Amino acid sequence: MKKFVYMDAAASWLKPQSVIESEAGFLRNLYANAGRGICARAGHVDALIDEARGKVADFIGSNKENVVWTSGTTDSFNRIVNILKNTFVGKKFTVAVSDLDHHSTRLPFETCDNFQTLLLPLDKDFNIDVNNIPIADVYVITAMSNVMGIAQDISEITKAIRSQNKNAIIIVDAAQFVVHSKIDVKKFDCDFLCFSGHKIGADTGVGVMYIKNPDVWAVDKFGGGMVNRVLEDKLVLNKAPEKFEAGTLPLTQIIGLPYAIEYCKNWDGATDLIHYMYDELSKMKNIKLLTSRDSVLISFVSTDMHVIDFGAMLGAHDICVRVGNMCASWIHKRLNIDGSVRLSPGPWNNMDDAKYVVDVIKGLVA
Repeated sequence: MKKFVYMDAAASWLKPQSVIESEAGFLRNLYANAGRGICARAGHVDALIDEARGKVADFIGSNKENVVWTSGTTDSFNRIVNILKNTFVGKKFTVAVSDLDHHSTRLPFETCDNFQTLLLPLDKDFNIDVNNIPIADVYVITAMSNVMGIAQDISEITKAIRSQNKNAIIIVDAAQFVVHSKIDVKKFDCDFLCFSGHKIGADTGVGVMYIKNPDVWAVDKFGGGMVNRVLEDKLVLNKAPEKFEAGTLPLTQIIGLPYAIEYCKNWDGATDLIHYMYDELSKMKNIKLLTSRDSVLISFVSTDMHVIDFGAMLGAHDICVRVGNMCASWIHKRLNIDGSVRLSPGPWNNMDDAKYVVDVIKGLVA
């Protein structure tokens, strides 16, 4: 049987059996809508959703009322833009972004007339330079670039921001960070933090948006589940987090999320695989490494093959990797390249996989 190697964990994790079984069991035996029924089964689903919210709150160091369900990090950032607009009607914001950002965290601000962006400078190692934090109303912090794979010191960055603007609005993109480093939103002192469930082995279609002070923010959408009552002259909303959760929630995905969290928490990383592949690739004259040895992933280019062609050749050997700009155009521009090849192992990979990948790459660049 031909060997298949999935080394695209940074794009999306493969799903552990516990997640699959929890979702299948819910769909087969327990399904009912949440927040709308009074029968025993509907009440049980309400309890499961509340339990999942509690597991997420414990995972990030928050309270349950600070945890809002979204469809993912992209959805969360687009919603934050509208939450800010609706809270401060007519206000023009300056937003500090960085070249580490994913498209989903920066483009929602850059494409909205209410926001004018400026750059957070990076140091020589492509990390946010805490000694040169610009003045802004809003700060977007990418906790880990999906190209460079190094965790930022979020607490140190937010401390530097607060020292010059205690009222700054700080938003953390933890989509890549969540797998590899502990999240502590109180220590981070951020106003919003977002990540996607599928990055840690949950299903697609569920994300988490942490909101530090949910009661002070206006809602960004309306629908069932978030309204307490409609009066003649005003709308009375439910308290947070429900006021931000209009419509039917992604129930099945939420049910599976706590199992993904437990699976993720028990993974110690793939340092041995990264080090082995990094050391072997560093010996190949036609490979240019973009990441450091202590990164959680390996990004590189071939000096004599386009990244798309390189990815296609790996795919022909049943090796699944990510190639291209990784939805992170700005860091590639900083590196003076159009795209890269990324190896990102997960808990399903072993040393045999790493050796196979290295052997195939050797054959491609020989």
